Amino acid sequence: MFPGQGAQAPGMGISLCQNYPSADDLFARAGEILGYDLKGLCADGPAEKLNETVHSQPALFVVGMAAAQVYSETNPEYANKIAAAAGLSLGEYTAVCFAGGMSFEDGLRLVQKRGEAMQACADAVESSMASVLGLDLDQLNEVCEKSREEGEILQPANLLCPGNVAVSGHTTAINRLEPHATAAGAMKVIPLSVAGAFHTPLMQDAVAALTQALADVEITPTRIPVYSNVDAKPHQDPNEIRELLAKQVVNPVLWEASVRQMIQDGIDGFLEAGTGRVLRGTIKRIDRKANTDGFGD
Repeated sequence: MFPGQGAQAPGMGISLCQNYPSADDLFARAGEILGYDLKGLCADGPAEKLNETVHSQPALFVVGMAAAQVYSETNPEYANKIAAAAGLSLGEYTAVCFAGGMSFEDGLRLVQKRGEAMQACADAVESSMASVLGLDLDQLNEVCEKSREEGEILQPANLLCPGNVAVSGHTTAINRLEPHATAAGAMKVIPLSVAGAFHTPLMQDAVAALTQALADVEITPTRIPVYSNVDAKPHQDPNEIRELLAKQVVNPVLWEASVRQMIQDGIDGFLEAGTGRVLRGTIKRIDRKANTDGFGD
């Protein structure tokens, strides 16, 4: 499993670079492609710059790929048993690349274009995201409806696990969210470190740019299935992957449904590769018996 935007933090990936030449090489190659010192940005920040969509998406992609590569080198007996891949939002691109659907270089360029397209949408309209803890989906939909005014968008965007859903929309609506959520019984509302209302119609202008970028990239059948955020189903066909990755920026992330489908399909262990522990936490909320581990930071 590969984390998405919001997991970034200064220092991520640096221990991998210090201890494994293959990880350091990935960062060096990434810096040449991106045209800036990604390793330096990950090491020292500042956090404000790393949190910018145009930087955080390539950074998380490279850290995820570096962690997966080092894990495969150091734990070959387990790496050979990996039966599927998945990622949260941006992490789905890392999953497709890890699964052999595209080269590292093409994947990084694609993620860079995705970040630029989504940043442009975010710059056009003041929008943001927040996690709401402790409400079910029906309650949250009611809260969003109460928080919206005419013409505004506010809707569930990342369906992570029971009682943890991120909402996305106009900043003015987000600002009204907390009192309505608290009145409905929410435990907490947490603003997210993202630039805009991802996975809503406010990202529609990014779809055309992404569709073109995806058309320009060679995508091959993946060696293992990748579970899509859009439909929570496994895919290996390049045309299906292209279509779903383009749709992903305006569709809710069905993470909980994806995990439940993986478990139903026989997946009995989950490894979070990259930085942070968010995805492992969601797995335990979905199925306490599931085995989870992490590799990276």
